[in-house]
Amino acid sequence: MTDALTFPPELVERLRTAANVVVLTGAGISAESGIPTFREAQTGLWAQYDPQELATPQAFRRNPRLVWEWYAWRRALVGQAAPNAGHYALAELERRVPHFSLITQNVDGLHQQAGSGNVIELHGNIARVKCAAEDRVVDQWAETATPPPRCPQCGALLRPDVVWFGEMLPAAALERAFQVSGAADLFLTVGTSGIVQPAASLPLEAVEAGALVVEINPETTPLSPWMTFSLRGAAGRLLPDLLAAAWPPPA
Repeated sequence: MTDALTFPPELVERLRTAANVVVLTGAGISAESGIPTFREAQTGLWAQYDPQELATPQAFRRNPRLVWEWYAWRRALVGQAAPNAGHYALAELERRVPHFSLITQNVDGLHQQAGSGNVIELHGNIARVKCAAEDRVVDQWAETATPPPRCPQCGALLRPDVVWFGEMLPAAALERAFQVSGAADLFLTVGTSGIVQPAASLPLEAVEAGALVVEINPETTPLSPWMTFSLRGAAGRLLPDLLAAAWPPPA
């Protein structure tokens, strides 16, 4: 474990006294739970397919059954994963500070499983299904002989409630993400590549607003030069230790 005393004192004090904490998470924290990235997940029967050619509206129009079945397979992979110590530390942080928002690029729902409440999902959630025509989340439907099933209200095909390549992010979620980022006094970016836009602009929004901005990532990213502090390592190790430094457990 990382020695809690090695964290910068300014960071520990700002975390302890912060009124408004915002966290952005990316694929790195999910990878620590064993969820493979897009390309890592292409094994077995799916190894012959390029995921960037399956996760598109064009692919769904061309072969909806193939795309539906690929997402069913990916959903099963996600279903085998469990939150890790990093997820639980963020849920604990939410209970510790007056105002907390968690923005995630992940679609696996592990933050909610760990107990996080105020979660903004930028890329949707793989467990949800929506109508392809009306963009409405559907909770119940009748299975069909040939997938995907149909919307019970309008008869259009159902699809995963995730953002595909070439699609816009949900406007309400994106607007809220920028609002909370600009209001943060402490911003953590955890396991993100710092490449995918517009999410990569959120830490810079916090920088512009004068927040203390911290990167937790094993590797340097394009965001690193803008960070107040960069902590190198796994979220599942660093986040619990950071919380323990700010709120030491009873002796």
